[in-house]
Amino acid sequence: MRTRIAIFLIAACYNFQVIAQIQHIEPLNWWVGMTNPELQLLVNGNEIGTMVPQLSYPGVTIKRYAKGDSKNYLFIDLIISNTAKPGNLIIRFNQNGKERLRFSYPLLKRMYPGAAYKGFDAADVICLLMPDRFANGDYSNDVIPGMRENKVNRTLPGGRHGGDIRGIINNLDYLKRMGFTAIWPTPMKENDMPAYSYHGYAITNHFKVDPRYGTLDEYKELSAQLRKRDMKLIFDEVLNHSGSFYWWMNDLPFKDWLNFPPPHPYTASNHQRTVNQDIHASNYDKVIWSKGWFDKTMPDMNGTNKFVANYLIQNTIWWIETLQLGGIRQDTYGYSDKEFLRKWSCRIISEYPNLSLVGEEWSTNPLITSYWQKGKQNHDGYTSCLTTVMDFPIQTALIQSLNSDVEEKNPPAFSKLYEALASDFTYPDPNNILVMADNHDMDRLYMQLNQNIHLTKMALTYICTIRGIPQLFYGTEILMDNSPHHKNDGIIRSDFPGGWKEDTVNAFTGAGLNEKQLEMQNYVKKLLNWRKQNPVLANGKLLHFAPFDGHYVYFRYNHEKTIMVIMNKNNKSTNVETKRFEEILGKFKTARNIFTNEIVDLKDGIAVNPLTAAVLEIN
Repeated sequence: MRTRIAIFLIAACYNFQVIAQIQHIEPLNWWVGMTNPELQLLVNGNEIGTMVPQLSYPGVTIKRYAKGDSKNYLFIDLIISNTAKPGNLIIRFNQNGKERLRFSYPLLKRMYPGAAYKGFDAADVICLLMPDRFANGDYSNDVIPGMRENKVNRTLPGGRHGGDIRGIINNLDYLKRMGFTAIWPTPMKENDMPAYSYHGYAITNHFKVDPRYGTLDEYKELSAQLRKRDMKLIFDEVLNHSGSFYWWMNDLPFKDWLNFPPPHPYTASNHQRTVNQDIHASNYDKVIWSKGWFDKTMPDMNGTNKFVANYLIQNTIWWIETLQLGGIRQDTYGYSDKEFLRKWSCRIISEYPNLSLVGEEWSTNPLITSYWQKGKQNHDGYTSCLTTVMDFPIQTALIQSLNSDVEEKNPPAFSKLYEALASDFTYPDPNNILVMADNHDMDRLYMQLNQNIHLTKMALTYICTIRGIPQLFYGTEILMDNSPHHKNDGIIRSDFPGGWKEDTVNAFTGAGLNEKQLEMQNYVKKLLNWRKQNPVLANGKLLHFAPFDGHYVYFRYNHEKTIMVIMNKNNKSTNVETKRFEEILGKFKTARNIFTNEIVDLKDGIAVNPLTAAVLEIN
């Protein structure tokens, strides 16, 4: 009996030693059967860099290992052959010929082959939501002892409000009924920052869910519940920077793990995004653009360091496999080194050929945004595997056109929108562009359009019927507004009413919404669900006619169906003559208005109400 107790105590002390000396091994696990057999492990622990790794596991070999500049890091390159089986890989760490530590590393079986991961496309409608502000489904995780921001204050725009993963899960049926087919939550990785941690973009642990949002198991449950409803989960990721309280900040693996690392004086990015394409740009401006920090609290990751590059690429793959994702939204795209971005995007697509990657390149110039899309023939030979970009040029032109004076004849109403769409020749795949009327980093749509519900309807009708992948911001369907607080992020990202048990208004059920809000909600619900039933909006061609007399007309069509959209900016009813549309209308005689069910005679001209986007199914 005493012998057994002694053995137990020795084993317990040994396990404690392993835990004490190895602080991190990342990725946390990996999978057999990956297309790329290589895996690089980051091992962090007290003087782990002075040790030599060894293993004996069928189908797995150590290709090489490398020490960091800090003696507390070791990088192990593994080859996992296609003969390797799932199991626990025992890695032994030797020092002076003797085993000092061992670690059991999990190799898992893949849920699906890489080609089975289907990304989002033009058949989808994406709901962008901010988890902290959408719904609080678990009040027990609002405050986590030991975290730097440890209070909830819903009256503080920049504070934490308590929304979480459980709140999203509890309200998936609402999003499904509204007609959304995918959700894009802002980042839910750990953000252990002392302030403004609610937005999620200052990550302090790439492999950990922020416990104030819930657990990894709950994140997996969210993904599973979405798939059950035939919906997709898009993961919001940040390659460019981390948070200033990341666990490695006081002991970086390499001196150049970050760009301009402390004690180097804080150097901000110049935010001159054109330097990637500009043939006249100075090297100085290029360096400050890609190496400068996005913010004082967001250290810039050095993607030119091959160990950083591997770490970030593998982190993306780890989340795709762990959550069975339907796509990646990459924040601040273009800020990172562009060769690293090529490597990242192409590695992901080589493993998941049917997945979608969308990059946030916030430029109103389509020559800049199109530069990054897969298939683009660029002047400098740069190529990328990024499938999708965000259409900020169309978003800007849409708002400008809807806010323009209809009486202004030079240029006429909608001319900016017409010309922005005419720039589609710069994109290799214009049907695979994400279109939006607003998002979480700009004024709410209803505010941008001066609280005009008619213009708001027109804007949403446009993005849901034009080419590309529509994205709506949560709350737009109930006219959420940040007036008069221009560009106040915390108010733009206000709480969705009904997401907290103490709320007196509940937008999930409609209780307490005013007449305009209910009208808008029903309009969006009808529009999105009608869109799902019309594949022509996903795969059809587009034909548009120059704006004329305050209205703008375009068609979506294929061999099965034709949709006609008339955007009328006039403050009075307008009769739109159809003779100039003969090339597409041909012998068609009638059409149905999808909102009123009215049958329209196409030969006598079409009467369109003021400030309305009429959508007609042509028979």
